Amino acid sequence: MNTLLMSLTIMIMTHEMPKLPYANNALEPVISQQTIDYHYGKHLQTYVNNLNNLVPGTEYENKALTAIVATAPDGAIFNNAGQVLNHTLYFLQFSPNPSQKEPAGKLAEAIERDFGSFENFKKEFNAAAVGLFGSGWAWLSVDKNGKLHITKEANGSNPVRSGMTPLLGFDVWEHAYYLDYQNKRADHINALWSIIDWEAVEKRMK
Repeated sequence: MNTLLMSLTIMIMTHEMPKLPYANNALEPVISQQTIDYHYGKHLQTYVNNLNNLVPGTEYENKALTAIVATAPDGAIFNNAGQVLNHTLYFLQFSPNPSQKEPAGKLAEAIERDFGSFENFKKEFNAAAVGLFGSGWAWLSVDKNGKLHITKEANGSNPVRSGMTPLLGFDVWEHAYYLDYQNKRADHINALWSIIDWEAVEKRMK
């Protein structure tokens, strides 16, 4: 299990905001400071606060974040835990100056094997993200056999629910892009590829 998921796995009782590895304005013009201020600073903070208020006194108070998402029934605890996990992975997958424009190493090999090429993978991933009805997420994940999958997850769900490890996620809730792109979800999705930290994504496979 990668280091980030391990850290999420050992959290007990108090769930915390992830620390951004970049300034709030560093992802402009792809993601504006205003969007980061609201999306990270307000939406994610609310999910963290809600989760910390909901789990005390329940069977989930001593469970890791990933375990809560994997096992909790639909409801407030699951919804907030899912969004804390989703957004933590989301915000930590970006860089204002990625060292790689495409995946390399093990991840690149797996994409080539399972999707034919990186360009074909991008087309399939874009189609999933743009085509998801309503609010939710598009995810690239790896299963226990090392095979890659693209899934559409409604609302706050996450591939850990299906026993997979999430690698790359695009948030298609309107709060992720509406201040910058209004209703042009496809433009937002296309722009995100330029700020993906592929080294961070590949480390999630380990």
